[in-house]
Amino acid sequence: MPISDTISVIPYSDSYQQEFKELNEAWITKYFKMEKMDYAALDHPKEYILDKGGYIAVAILDNQAVGVCALIPSQKEGYDFELAKMGVSEHLQGKGIGKLLARHVIDKAKEMGAKKLYLESNRVLGPALSLYQKLGFKEMIGATSPYERSDIQMELHLDNF
Repeated sequence: MPISDTISVIPYSDSYQQEFKELNEAWITKYFKMEKMDYAALDHPKEYILDKGGYIAVAILDNQAVGVCALIPSQKEGYDFELAKMGVSEHLQGKGIGKLLARHVIDKAKEMGAKKLYLESNRVLGPALSLYQKLGFKEMIGATSPYERSDIQMELHLDNF
C-alpha cells in the first residue's frame, strides 16, 4: 500500500504550530536563508494566515505531522491565494505527500470561491516545480517577488483544475 494511502490531511490547529514552523524551516535553511516574511508566517500563522482568511493543511502519518501547506490570501492583484509554506519531512519526500497536500489546498481554495492561485519558488527545487507543473501551474513571466530566493512564480487558473 502506498504511504499516501495512510496519510490523512486535516486543517491546521494551534497544536501544530511547532511542526508548521519546523517543516518549513528545514527546507528553507537547507537551500536558502530565512527571510522576514518567513518569520512572520511561521512564527504567527494564526495572525498572518488564518485570521486573514487563509488556510493551512497538515498531513498526518501515525499521529505525527509530516507535511504542511498553506493558502495565504493574496496581495497580488487578480489572485485569490498564494499556495505557500509547503514542507514535507525530509525522510518522507518523494512519496506523494506533497501532491496530496497540494491537491487538498487547491480543492479548499475552490471551495472558498477562489479563481486563481499563484506561488513563489526557486528553480533549485526541481521536484517541487515538477509537482506544480503536473498540477497545472504555469510560469508567470515578468512577475516580481518579495522573496530574495524566489526566481520563478507560477499561476493556476482553478476553472481548469
